[in-house]
Amino acid sequence: MLSLWEKGTRVPKVKEVAALLGCLSIVGAERERILELAEHAHEPDWLEKVMPNAPLSLTSYIECERTATGIATWHPLLIPGLLQSGDYARAVLATKRRSREEVDKRLLVRMARKEVLGSLTSYRATIGEAALRASIGGPTVMIDQLDHLLTVAERANVSLRVMPLGMNYHQGLCGPFSILDFADLRPIVFSENLGSNVYLYDEEQVAEYRKAAKDITNLALSERDSCTLLREVIADLEV
Repeated sequence: MLSLWEKGTRVPKVKEVAALLGCLSIVGAERERILELAEHAHEPDWLEKVMPNAPLSLTSYIECERTATGIATWHPLLIPGLLQSGDYARAVLATKRRSREEVDKRLLVRMARKEVLGSLTSYRATIGEAALRASIGGPTVMIDQLDHLLTVAERANVSLRVMPLGMNYHQGLCGPFSILDFADLRPIVFSENLGSNVYLYDEEQVAEYRKAAKDITNLALSERDSCTLLREVIADLEV
């Protein structure tokens, strides 16, 4: 039965999920979050509410990320989580409403997620030039982050491309998204928002996002030119 649930062949009933959570001693806010997902499991797409103070608010996505065989992602304003350096990630995660302890927990989770890069068959990231020229954490942090991107771009399973500033309208301006492919499951589109996370499973919607991802990639610089731009931005920061 568990195998059928994991493969998506059958959807567990809410009472079955509740019983399993009881066996695993899952209580409180995390129990409520999972039960809410179970109640809407038959719907074609998911809208997952994000709990502001939960260090694992991306639990569902992290599991999808861990089991994916390929990921294509578009980030116009920030460096994708899997490509973030430690100091850059800390600067992104640190806000006035989070304690240092909470930031440390979130940072550990984010750094652990980077191991996924080694198991993916393909990771294709397109990043907006604005993300490279942002001042997150200051010049030193940004230089280290951009150096890290150059290192990651050398991996055989990673494709890194940059969308230059000043482009005409394209669908990527509507916001960031990731397309995750799996060996035995349907692909999904994931979009992280301020107060919620969206998971799209509908075949037509996934196909539409694939087309958008292809168009964005075609507009972006080549991998070689993208690395050249990274070096140019680093040189500007070092002045």
